[in-house]
Amino acid sequence: MWGMSLRHALLGLLVEHPASGYDLLKLFEGSLANVWPASQSQIYTELTKLAADELITVSETGPRGRKEYALTDAGRAELQHWLVESKPSRPTRNPSLLRVFFLGVLDPEQREAVLDEMLEHAKRDRAAMEHISTAIDWDDSDLSRYGRMALEWGLRFSAMRRDWAEWAVDQLDRP
Repeated sequence: MWGMSLRHALLGLLVEHPASGYDLLKLFEGSLANVWPASQSQIYTELTKLAADELITVSETGPRGRKEYALTDAGRAELQHWLVESKPSRPTRNPSLLRVFFLGVLDPEQREAVLDEMLEHAKRDRAAMEHISTAIDWDDSDLSRYGRMALEWGLRFSAMRRDWAEWAVDQLDRP
């Protein structure tokens, strides 16, 4: 469902005001990366599809062909439908936890290295989200308000992953 979620993320980012593909890429990097990362090529490909489906329109064309996109009424209706009618699927695969199930295959130093890697990853994620939290110029807009809620989920989730990894490392010393 990658395309559908990227589609709706872009529609949501265009709710408050028109934006160029570059602007949307920067919004992804600065605020949505912890919940839904997207590359430049994925964003521009999806913008083309959204325009073809008349969910967005080019509201302005600037120098060097820079396009600014605006949400259409059909795009807003699609976003609202997705928010109300669709139910997100819960991820059922977790490669990191699958590795944990089979740690017994490794020697003690390798086991600890795997868990240490998971701990460091959780710490890096937390630091990146803390950076986002301080770097964003939060305001009273809906995108800011609910973006802060999503960011808080990420902060708490990364803290849980860190706490779990520290606990798991301690378990290695126990029989």
